[in-house]
This record gives sequence, C-alpha cells and structure tokens, in this order.
Amino acid sequence: MARATPSLSSTFNSIAMNSKVDVDENKWVESVRKSIIEQEDEELNKIPVCIFTVPKVLLATDPKSYIPQQVALGPFHHWRAEVYDMQRYKLAAARRLQTFMNVRFERIVETMKIREEARIRACYHKFLDMSGDALMWMMAVDMAFLLEFLVVYSMKREGRVLKRITSSMSHLVDVTGKKLSHVAILRDLVMVENQIPLFLIKTMMEHQQRRESDIKSPAEKLKSMLMGLYQELTPFTEQALADVDIDECDHLLDFLYHMTVPNNKELGISVAVEIEYEGITEEADEGDEEKSFSKPSDLRRFMNFIWKILTKSNAGMVRIFKKIIFRRPVALMMKFPWKIISNIPILKLLKGPMENMFHNFRGEGPESKDESGDSKTPTIEEITIPSVTEMANAGILFSPVNGGIFDISFNAKTCTLYLPVVSLDVNTDVYLRNLVAYEACVAAGPLVVARYTELMNGIIDTEEDAKFLRERGIVVNRLKSDKEVADVWNGMSKSVKLTKVAKMDKVIADVNHMYEQTWKVKTSRYLKRYVFASWKILTLLAALFMLFLSTVQALCTVYSCSRALSHLPEFPGSEGGE
Repeated sequence: MARATPSLSSTFNSIAMNSKVDVDENKWVESVRKSIIEQEDEELNKIPVCIFTVPKVLLATDPKSYIPQQVALGPFHHWRAEVYDMQRYKLAAARRLQTFMNVRFERIVETMKIREEARIRACYHKFLDMSGDALMWMMAVDMAFLLEFLVVYSMKREGRVLKRITSSMSHLVDVTGKKLSHVAILRDLVMVENQIPLFLIKTMMEHQQRRESDIKSPAEKLKSMLMGLYQELTPFTEQALADVDIDECDHLLDFLYHMTVPNNKELGISVAVEIEYEGITEEADEGDEEKSFSKPSDLRRFMNFIWKILTKSNAGMVRIFKKIIFRRPVALMMKFPWKIISNIPILKLLKGPMENMFHNFRGEGPESKDESGDSKTPTIEEITIPSVTEMANAGILFSPVNGGIFDISFNAKTCTLYLPVVSLDVNTDVYLRNLVAYEACVAAGPLVVARYTELMNGIIDTEEDAKFLRERGIVVNRLKSDKEVADVWNGMSKSVKLTKVAKMDKVIADVNHMYEQTWKVKTSRYLKRYVFASWKILTLLAALFMLFLSTVQALCTVYSCSRALSHLPEFPGSEGGE
C-alpha cells in the first residue's frame, strides 16, 4: 500500500506536465489554417463539444477514479506508458475486424480520415495536437477494440443473453464478470476522459451489416450492447428502463448518464416539469420560530423583557449600582486592571466567545461573512440532514424501492423514507464519480447525480449507518465491509457547484421537518440548550466572578480603597440607628 500513493501522484504530475509540452509551431499553424480556411462546412460548427477533461476540483480528490489504469481510448491518455501495454490487444482486435470485413484496415482508416476527421476533432473540447494520420489510426484501432468488447453485452429482447467470445478475448472479458482485467476495463470505459464518439461505432456496424443477414439495424444492435453494459454497471435496480434514443447519445458515458438521469421524453412524460435550481439557500418560515436558530427563543425573550424592566427602573438599588459603576474614581480603578486582564493570553481567548454569548443574548447572532464582507453562500458541507441512525432513533422508518434516483420520496403520514436499492461493488465508486464529473461538464440545469451523492453522504456517516441500510435491504454490499460502503459515500461529497433538485430538496426538507418535530429530538435539544448549556454558562460566569473578586482583593492590598469607599452612597434609614 505504501507504494501505491507515490505512483498515483507521479501519474497525476506527469499528466500535468504533458499539458505543457512544446508544440511544433509549423504543424500548429497548418492545422489552424486547415481548420479555418479549408473547412467551410456549416454543419461542423453545429457539432457540440461532448468529450471533456475532468474538472480539476474533482480530479484532485481521487485521480485514480478519473485516470484510466488498464486501457486508454481516444487521444487524452493514449501515450501514457501505464496503458500502452494494452496496444497489442487493440491491434489483435483490429486484425480480426479486418478479416471479418474482408477489407484492408488501411482502407478503413483512409475513409475515416476523409469523412470524419473534422467531426472527430470537433467533439473534443481540448485542442488535439496530432496529425490527421495519427489521430485516425488511433481512433480506428480503439474503435475496433471497443466494438469487440461491447459484443459481450449484446442482449435479446426477452432477456440478457451473453454471446460466446473468442479465445483471444477470453483473458480480458468473462461472462461472469469476475476476472480482474475485465473489471479494470469496465472501470476505464466509463471515465470522462476515455470516451470516443459513438457515431464511429455506428458507422462501422453499418458496414458490417452489409456482410451479415441480420434483421436488426445497427442502431438496435448497438443499443442492445449498451443496455447490457448499463445493467452490468448501474448500481440501481429499475423495474422499467428509460427508452433512450441511441442517435442522440454522443458517446458511451453519455448513454449511461441518460439511462441514469432520463429526461421527460425518455421517461415517456409529456407534461413538462418546471425545476428550480437557482441555489440551495432555503429561507425559514417566519411563522415557524422553532426551526430557526437565529430567532430568539421563549427564554431569551423573557430575559430581554426582564432586562428592559431593570434598565428603565428608578429603584434605589439600581441607582446605587449605577453610582458604584459610573463613579469616576471607581471607574478609573476598574478600567485600569481590566485592560491588563484582557491582554492576558489565556483570558484573551475568552473574548470572542464572551462577545458571541452577549450578541446571542441580545438576539444579534453573528453573521457569516466571507473575506470581502459579503454574506457567505452555504457550502456543500453545510447542507445537513440527520444520519440514518439519528433518524431511526427519532422514529423515522426506511423502505427500499426498486427504482432510480427519481424514486426517492418521503411519506409524512407513515414517517417513512423511501430510497432506491443501490448495489455497491468495486466499480460503483468510479461509475458514480464520472457521472458526477460528466454532469458538471454538460448539464445546464440541476446536477441530479451530484445531489443524490450529497444526500447519501449526508445520511451515511459511519459504518453503523451503512449496516442499518444493508439490513433494511436498501444497500446491497458487495464490498468487504460496511466501513467501505460508508467510505464510498463520504468520499464523493466534493462537487463543482451548488445546485438544487426540486424533488430531492423537498424530501430533505420534509425529513428535517419531521425529525425536528419528534419528541425525542425536542427533549434532547431542550436539555442541551437550557440545562447542559446553562451549566456551562454558569460555570464560566462563576469563574469570571471569582477572578474579579481576586483582582479587587489584590488591588485593595496595593492601593488604598478607603477613598473610593467613602464616596459610596448610604442606604436610606441607615443613619440614626434603627
């Protein structure tokens, strides 16, 4: 384990260094000239960028989940030494495709270069500093390898049936999915930076169909393969799968994302649903004062009322205290030692808490601001929801649902939270992380997958939470322990921006409201606020009062206090005896 971290960091650093390599200026000028002058096709300008690099904020959290370790597809990681060993198996797949097509592979590459080079370059958001020949040979070989790998997941309409594979691929893929190389390849296929345009595979399958007597169209065959791959990778167990149009998918990960987060058309919903995603800040209801910690409680309002009465009173005792405090000699005596005491390092630390305590007492809670003085926007870590064990102790029930992310719901009448069944294996972490990264790159609306991972991260804090969900049938654990399940969710809390998903946010709000209204939570918080917290405040005040008395006693031993005491007012009726 000690050797894994240096190699991973060195890989991350090498990728950063490769982004700064020297560029041949002549080749660069030629490519720019060709792109601007020779390519006058207006259709190329309409091709959206669909293959991105992972945002740095996500890449820094866990590079191994975004950098391919076994096989590289496309130009981003092709030249890395760690994945170049797979080149021999890619070439073997290309030779088998050449034999099956009964055409020279060079002819396939030349056709691709004439027809598809500009379209391929337009798909990548990063400038590809490669010659046309190198790019086309690379894409053709990778396409042959990916197509041969996907054939394993071909499906028939009545169910999933895996075809027999050739002996040359048996060491890489296995119908049971238990071989290490097969698992590693699956992890690499779903990575954001490891995608190739899907239209290349569709074009190749169209040429293959000319030599086969198959009733299915190339699009139907490709969709069957990708559906099988989705069922192999998805952690959810949907009863009804979305009907995704393969012609509208840009690459393999795009198809997997549409299957995980289908739109209304793919779900068969004709009515448009308006979703708000401007922010995550939720304003508390003005009439519900129990939810807002910034509003004064009943005890605080009572104390404020008593304080106002005392400050406006003209009773003799109040006047005496005012004279004692504001008499100039005594005031000067008190101000001098207070400056000394407030600068003592230990007591100086109490200045902030004491000021916050008096601010809260007056109902003036300190406002959270950033460096510029503006109010801070809540971060993802500040989005809170009780953990599974906390909700269970409060009486909230959990029930599994055979569905996807949009099947999350909460029934306030039965006090039951419905969560989709999620199966966790060695590929789930990488699969969900790359869906979150891809969603951040392309989604113009709410980040649904990111919000789901934030929700699961919020309710699963410890292995006891993971064990509880596993016993309820919500989490199917194919990892080594419940602790690994908790680590998976807790490691995916990082996102690139704040978002709001209406349905899930309503569930979170309903759960928090129900949790706050349970008698166990109310009793516990009442004891913490007004009993345990009071003892802390009283202990602090007693310690400060003893320190004050000790200071006065020390000062009186040094200075003569008789002069100050002579100015004290006399109590009425004290003269002349009784």
